[in-house]
Amino acid sequence: MKSKMISWVLFLLYMVGVTACIREEEYTNDPIGNFEQLWKIIDEKYCFLDYKGIDWDAIGDEYRSFIEPGMNDQELFRILNEMLYELKDGHVNLTSSDNQSNFDFWNDSPLNFNESIIESSRYLGQNYRQTASLKYKILNDNIGYIYYETFADGIRNSDLDEVLFYLSGCKGLIFDVRHNSGGNATNSTKIASRFTDKKTLTGYIQHKTGPGHNDFSKPYAIYLEPSQNFQWKKKVAVLTNRHSYSATNDFVKHMQYLPNVVIIGDKTGGGSGMPFSSELPNGWTIRFSASPHYDRDMNNTEWGIPPDIKVDMESQDEVKGIDTIIEKARNLLR
Repeated sequence: MKSKMISWVLFLLYMVGVTACIREEEYTNDPIGNFEQLWKIIDEKYCFLDYKGIDWDAIGDEYRSFIEPGMNDQELFRILNEMLYELKDGHVNLTSSDNQSNFDFWNDSPLNFNESIIESSRYLGQNYRQTASLKYKILNDNIGYIYYETFADGIRNSDLDEVLFYLSGCKGLIFDVRHNSGGNATNSTKIASRFTDKKTLTGYIQHKTGPGHNDFSKPYAIYLEPSQNFQWKKKVAVLTNRHSYSATNDFVKHMQYLPNVVIIGDKTGGGSGMPFSSELPNGWTIRFSASPHYDRDMNNTEWGIPPDIKVDMESQDEVKGIDTIIEKARNLLR
């Protein structure tokens, strides 16, 4: 009963988008002590070591050799940051009073997004509407277009009512989350709930329960519940690219199972682990993935979610100010 209660509390934290904090036994406040505590936190609490095939012992041995007792904070931060980069996880961040690590792992993938084209008169132009962080417009073929660049900003049910009611006369809807780096998972669920009229299983979550790399709780089901507010019943095309992370990945995980939705573009960037945080002896904060998420077939979504229809931006279209992926969606919705 106690373990069930703990798992349920963690699940509620996930649903409200809270980053939990774990208190650690303290090491000495010197370069060696800070290194050892960071290495141990990841070894015992990080949830993807085995899934990603990471030999954390070997990585620890390698970077431990670079630590010197009298090194300054800047050099220590650099070495710790380089070690954390080996995890290939955007939810892993080291923060000091004057520095923070931020990782982007898909720079070798096609960008599949051009903001200047989105802002041109062919798409949003100058006369688009904006409610909260949603920029939207009715395109000249009566297709509704929404560009949502971050899940970090708050969005109210009344905001969604306003946007969806304005677009309600359209033939279909394009919901563009390319280059959306994420934010609050509550927002992803709130928006996705506008596109289903029945309770839908969309995935599972586990929680780390011990120091072993495979010490996890049983999987707990995640359901998308339909909103009681204005519902969109027509076709929807969700546009994604490799820079669609975290809460955006979560949004796509929900949307992919809805019968009126098609995912178009490139695979999402992933980032499916619920982040927790801990503190090093010197006061630096380490954030890390602690609870893995899966789709409803128990596939881990850490590396991203593939689209239903794979489309890349074409250079000849970009030269003409045309977004290949948007045009594919428009043709499909028409």
